[in-house]
Amino acid sequence: MLVERKENMEAFAEYLAKIDNPQHRERTEEILTWVATKFPILVPKIAWNQPMFTDHGTFIVGFSISKQHLAMSTEQVGIARFSEEIIQAGYEHTKQLMRIKWDKPIDYALLERMIDFNIADKADCATFWRK
Repeated sequence: MLVERKENMEAFAEYLAKIDNPQHRERTEEILTWVATKFPILVPKIAWNQPMFTDHGTFIVGFSISKQHLAMSTEQVGIARFSEEIIQAGYEHTKQLMRIKWDKPIDYALLERMIDFNIADKADCATFWRK
């Protein structure tokens, strides 16, 4: 299992190396490692210059960084489904993504529920994005 996690993270090595701020790089690596460990069935990949995880070729969760936050997306359906919980966790969101400020704790229980939802909701999805 440890070897698999290391190989999974190799998909993100170049992306992580390009993050100038060491705290942002460490936090991003932490969350990507958590996803890879918690959901070993998901396939890590870089697409559109962003780290993401897929299941049977369909998008499950993706991340992007900015100066102020780490963004996470589970597509509009996933964000809408968890909108109240996102707000209760102290995060901001748009229709497409949730913003986790760099200085805020990560609510891993919420992330787990969002990813579990997307895996189940897209179990029969044959396209990368929902139609």
